[in-house]
Parts: sequence; structure tokens; C-alpha cells
Amino acid sequence: MNSNIKNRDEIEEQSKWNLNSMYQSSEEVLKDLALVKELLEKFTGYQGKLTNQDTLLEALLLQDRMDQIVEKSYSYSHMKLDEDNTNTKSLALFDQVRSLYILYSEGTSFFIPELMKLDLATLQGFADDAKFKDYRHFIQEISRNKEHTLSDIEEKLLSSFGELAGAPKSIFQTLNNADLKFGEVPSEEGPPIELTHGRYQSLIQSNSREVRKTAYNELYRVYKDFKNTIAQTYINSVKKDCLYARLRKFSGALAASTHSDNVDVAVYNNLITTVHNNIGLLHEYVNFRKQVMDLPELRMYDLYVPLVTELKKTYPYQEAVTLVLQGLQKLGNQYVSDLQQGLANGWVDIYESKGKTSGAYSTGAYGYHPYILLNYHGTLNDVFTLAHEAGHAMHTFYSHKNQPYRNASYTIFVAEVASTLNESLLMHALLDKTTDEKEKLYLLNYNLEQVRTTVFRQTMFAEFEKITHEKVEQGISLTPDALSEIYYDLNKFYYQGVQMDDQISLEWTRIPHFITPFMSTNMPPA
Repeated sequence: MNSNIKNRDEIEEQSKWNLNSMYQSSEEVLKDLALVKELLEKFTGYQGKLTNQDTLLEALLLQDRMDQIVEKSYSYSHMKLDEDNTNTKSLALFDQVRSLYILYSEGTSFFIPELMKLDLATLQGFADDAKFKDYRHFIQEISRNKEHTLSDIEEKLLSSFGELAGAPKSIFQTLNNADLKFGEVPSEEGPPIELTHGRYQSLIQSNSREVRKTAYNELYRVYKDFKNTIAQTYINSVKKDCLYARLRKFSGALAASTHSDNVDVAVYNNLITTVHNNIGLLHEYVNFRKQVMDLPELRMYDLYVPLVTELKKTYPYQEAVTLVLQGLQKLGNQYVSDLQQGLANGWVDIYESKGKTSGAYSTGAYGYHPYILLNYHGTLNDVFTLAHEAGHAMHTFYSHKNQPYRNASYTIFVAEVASTLNESLLMHALLDKTTDEKEKLYLLNYNLEQVRTTVFRQTMFAEFEKITHEKVEQGISLTPDALSEIYYDLNKFYYQGVQMDDQISLEWTRIPHFITPFMSTNMPPA
């Protein structure tokens, strides 16, 4: 393992995603932004004229055209920024696109409120017309959202605050990916190495307890130094969620979030209740882990190390690709062939580099192939992350290929089904393939860890978000210490049998999903 993480320009081109199919340069992006402004002037001319079927169809088609340009420019600019969050040119471009998005939202804000003034029979008549077949779901959603849609003036006013509303996410991303430095820590090989987000995932799984303990302590030492700043970022994000929910006449931020996915809030609450009722299973697993590891006490930094210590495997990226493709054979030859072509032709940004956004995701714009961001270090978890994100990417690929623009998007709640299915298929394939008993135990251990982290840990995240939002809605002040206390108490409940420490009370400071409200609830049901 090299001591330092490479700069972006030191990464081989074949290991980077290729964004040139979207834009060749930032100048092309700016041309598209100018085009949207031009088209927006035409679109505002439809205001007050949407009762006519032909006029409405013209407006919808024009809005689709503008939407796709905005979506394309936004996807491209945020991916460029995610390559290196310290790149000021990328930051400036993303800022310009984000400002255009707010302008676009303001300019089109009259559209839905005006349609809602039409009676249901008129809307249904539009939906039944063959000319509107691609817009039937869109028209149905108008009725579902009517109670929570404001007047055209109020919608325009709300849209104008979009950039400010996105500030917590931008601040956290810049701080977490560009500014925080964790110093050096010992490696299993001996020489110190630079601690990064990506390397932490490997170090916390080290067979050396001293290595993982040091990495754990050093990571949280840095987050503790920025605890107050991150707390204010998160608290203002929660307040924003609660304000928007209140303005749109929802009972709370959780109800607003589940409504957008057309999911009953009871699903969220039932998830937490069900996990609580079965928390004994996690406690049994924790006790089993302690016995196998033969430790006098189990610490939080002991939870991720494989129990089969005799087997230490790393997976070069191309081997991971082969394993994933073989593991997904049950999805059919076409699926595997399409994915193979994508992975070999610029879909994936593979390795960690300085300033790169941490974690992994899949994204894309309609009319273009999807993209996958990884921070690959060769662990088994990295192999499954590739399978997971490939599930998202192929979901997008086929949705865009088979659906018109208005029907091609899908909710986050549904999205996690495709990704977790891929993980399950890969696990079954690897277990069927191996004849080595130790490797089989190694894989089963990983599978148990997936249950722990995907079902129990993600539900704990969901519960943390529910508590923090409810406190703000009840007028109870949140402070950095209050957030840590909430998070510490949840860990005590979920991880009974593990010796708690002050560091785990800070874990909330490093979870990017918390800035996107209630995102954590989508993984366990999937």
C-alpha cells in the first residue's frame, strides 16, 4: 500500500470515467445554460394559457427539453467537482449550474399551481387523450400533490431559496472531501500511511487490533475538532427540512420525505419497531463475535474485522469486474453484456485520489449512459460495492432505454431494490463457486456483516434522523453535545455487549447521508 494517495492527474485514464459523451468542455456547458435561459423566456409565455390541450402539450414538450438540458449540465458539473473538490474551476462551474437551476425553478414555478386550478375532470380528460400518454403519471401526481402545492407566487418564492437550502450539503461535502486531513497512521506492513476515507475502510478491518484502534481514534480525533462546525451544518439542514415541510402543510419532515416516494410514513415507523423487537439477534451476533475473537471486551473498532483471520484476500479491480459479471449471470445474457460494455467503456471512476468525493454512487442524465463513482481499495466490500452501484447503473440504463423522459426516473425507495439484489446474487454465486471451507466462512461472515450494517445500522441511522427532526419540530434546541448524546444512546441500545467509547458518539459527524433527509430508511426494506 503506497503511503500517499495519488493526485487526480496521476491516475491512469482507463481508470477514470469518461464524461466527454456529455460535454467536451465547460464552454459547452455554458452554452447550454444560455440556451435554457432563452427557452425559459418562451416557456413563461404559456402562463395563463394551459387550459388549451394543444398549448399544454407544447408547454410540456418544451419543459421536457429544458429539464433534460438542466439535468445533463447538473450531472456533468457535479461529477467534475466530485473528481476533486479542491478544484476551484470545477467548483465555479457547479456554482453557475446550480444558480441556473434555481433560476429555472423560479421561471417554471407557475406551471403546477396553474394546472391544479383545473378541475379533476379536465385533468382526467387530458390524461385519457392518446397525445398525453407519456404524461399520464405526471397528471396523476398533480392530484396527489395538490394539498401540498402552494400558489404560483409562493412556489416562485420557495424556489428562489433553493441555493440557500442546498448550502448545508455543499458545506459538508467541501469540508469532508477537500479540507479534512487525518494525518498518518501505522499500516499492517509497518510503515505509516496517509489516513483517508477510503483507507479507513481497509484499516478498520485489519487483523491487527492496534492498527484498527489507531485508525479509529485518529479519524474521530479530527472529526471532534470540527464537531461544532459539522453540527451547525447538520442542525441547519434539519431546520430547513422542517421549515419546508411546514410550509407545504405536511405534519412533519418525515411525512414530507415519505410522501415524495409515495410511501406511507407507517413503513418508516414499522421498520424501527420491527428492528427494535428483534434487536436480540444483533446482541447475539455481537456476543458471538466477542467469543470468536477471544477478546475480554469488544470495542466499536472490533466490529468490522473478518472473523476468519487466516484468510486475507485482496481483489484487483479487473478480478472484481469478472466476479461481478459472473455473479449476475442469472439476470440474463443481455444484462451481463450491457454491463460488461459499460464497465469497459468509461462508466466507472475507480480509484481514490486527493480531493475526490468519498464513498460510492451511481448517477446519470437521460439520454446518456450512467456513471459510477468508486474509491476502490481491493477489499471484499469494494467488490460488493461495485455490484451494488452496478445495480443502480443498470436500473438507470434500462429505465432510460425503455421509458419516455417523464417516466424514466424512479424513487430512492425503489432504487435500493436493484442494488441489494445484485449483492445477494453475487454472494450466492461466490458461495456456490468456492470449495475452500475457510473462504466460505469468510463470505458468510461478510454476509452477516451486511445484515448488521444494512438492516440494523441503517435503521439506527433512520432512528437518529427521526429523533433529531422531531426535536426541532417540538421546539427543542439541538446542540453538538445533544446530537452526540442521542447518537451515543442509540449505539448503547443497538450494540449492547460492546464497550462504548466517546469516539462513537461522534460518528454522526461523518455520515454524508444525514444531509439528505431520511435517505437511510431505504436500504433495510430493500
